[in-house]
Amino acid sequence: MQKRDIHLVIMAGGIGSRFWPMSTVERPKQFIDVLGVGRSLLQLTLDRFAGIAEARNVWVVTNKDYVGLVKEQLPKLEPNHILCEPCRRNTAPCICYVSWRIKAENPKACIMVTPSDHLVTNEVEFRRVMTQCVTFAAETDSIVTLGMQPTRPETGYGYIRADLSACSPRNKEIFRVDSFREKPDHQTALAYLSDKSYFWNAGIFVWSVNTVVNAFRIYQPAMSNIFERMLPVYGTGREQEEIDRRFPECESISVDYAIMEKAEEIFVCPASFGWTDLGTWGSLMEQTKCDRSGNSIVGKDVRLFDTRNSIIHTLGEKKVVVQGLDGYIVAEQDGKLLICKRDEEQRIRQFSGED
Repeated sequence: MQKRDIHLVIMAGGIGSRFWPMSTVERPKQFIDVLGVGRSLLQLTLDRFAGIAEARNVWVVTNKDYVGLVKEQLPKLEPNHILCEPCRRNTAPCICYVSWRIKAENPKACIMVTPSDHLVTNEVEFRRVMTQCVTFAAETDSIVTLGMQPTRPETGYGYIRADLSACSPRNKEIFRVDSFREKPDHQTALAYLSDKSYFWNAGIFVWSVNTVVNAFRIYQPAMSNIFERMLPVYGTGREQEEIDRRFPECESISVDYAIMEKAEEIFVCPASFGWTDLGTWGSLMEQTKCDRSGNSIVGKDVRLFDTRNSIIHTLGEKKVVVQGLDGYIVAEQDGKLLICKRDEEQRIRQFSGED
């Protein structure tokens, strides 16, 4: 596999507003600096693939409303590598579109697909794992997905069950997928945690372009036909017009249901590199350093007194003083302020009208 043939696809079309008031429908979480490090989650996603894919081979698929944000945050991205979805149709149409688009440009491509709003803390290990997955996918014409080592009985993630009885002859760290499992209840999640063959489904995939388009041809022929018939217009002035017309015809379905659960040559690479899907303020708190009282602080000048087990996220304020809270979220953005109990954030989010 030549490096020039490795392509990166970042899916950035979600409307994630779960970090309200910091994230909103107009500016979803992938476009905000959640960690207070001066880089958005989208930018951090691109950063961790440095050295694996060349800049000219990076693609972003996003909603039409977020094209300006993508250009603003990734100014070096090839303009014609920003693919615009006219409406939301889940991950399968997104991946089918970009796969056919890449095939039109490079029939030898190997593609890495990743969400734009996840966090990885050990980027060195991440790059090692991704590099070996690319090599395996290119050499075997197989679909490879990443499975994260569970660290808790998580009910908010889907799971992958691996057949650990024998590794692939080509790579001792890669195994066949036995099955995909839906988000479990707590008792089932506890059972998964004690069974070493279950892994979190990170939604990160690696495959050759021919493997993925053939999978769509077999398992989603109607969807594949839509994008295959557009081969003559890709890269021309007519592309967006045709996408606007034909994309809404696609079924709204995830790539897991559309392809992954049906494919035969599918493998999983179990990994552990500090991964998390930042879906809640609580998940963010787990990924940030806490003080001796269990508080997570993201802000310029935050002073706490008699406060424990709370997260304070106030990047826009010069000085913040908090006293007497235990187990709370305090978050501010653009004149909007959230103060709520950590275990009530979902209900409060619904009350705010942002969920």
